[in-house]
Amino acid sequence: MRLTLFTDFALRALMRLAGEPTRSFATTEIAAEFGISRNHLAKIVRNLADSGFITTQRGAGGGFALARPPQAITLGEVVRALENDQALVECFREDGGACVLTPRCRLKGRLAAAREAFLRELDATTLAECAYPARPKVVKSVQA
Repeated sequence: MRLTLFTDFALRALMRLAGEPTRSFATTEIAAEFGISRNHLAKIVRNLADSGFITTQRGAGGGFALARPPQAITLGEVVRALENDQALVECFREDGGACVLTPRCRLKGRLAAAREAFLRELDATTLAECAYPARPKVVKSVQA
């Protein structure tokens, strides 16, 4: 299974938040740290907030932070929330797609089982286990 770039960036942002779970982050900070477009990250933040994974606060001192402890968020639930509209293959689309094999296809059931196995594996992993810590700050020493 391949995740969209949107979900990949969302997981990166959540992993970073999990590295400092009590802290609030600015979109520009995360975007710069991971080399992600700030506008694209803003869309991701909105989606993560709508899905209940993060809280946001506008204005001075605002930003976004985890809505729950990282131990209480599984990668599986994040992927399900963000990839819900992405069909694995055409016949998985809501409209059923236009695959001519659909009536007698023997592949669809196996693909569905593989997708569920993939998500079960992600369900067994929490965000806390994948936390991405802050980079250590480099302190320049001044020699006399």
